[in-house]
Amino acid sequence: MNFVVSGFDWDRANRDKCKKHGVPLAVIERLFDDAIAMFPDPAHSAKEERFKAIGRSGGGRSVLIVFTLRKREDALLIRPISAQYMHRKEVEYFEKVFAHADER
Repeated sequence: MNFVVSGFDWDRANRDKCKKHGVPLAVIERLFDDAIAMFPDPAHSAKEERFKAIGRSGGGRSVLIVFTLRKREDALLIRPISAQYMHRKEVEYFEKVFAHADER
């Protein structure tokens, strides 16, 4: 999945929700600068197309981000909806999912 984004769409609602789980906004933004695993989230895409992204913070912790893309004038922006550090079992689950995807 390739797209070129111009930045992030932040407001009080999504800032507060992301901070609630302890992931700093700077960590969320930096994750998109590195290689991350992204996939659609059709179960939660009734009103708008949503995606999940998994990456590692600078400290090596795995982070799960739910986001959507928003168009503002000519700019495409990432709008984080939620972000949280992942527990070991979640990391193991996604590692298995991605390993099986590589086999296809």
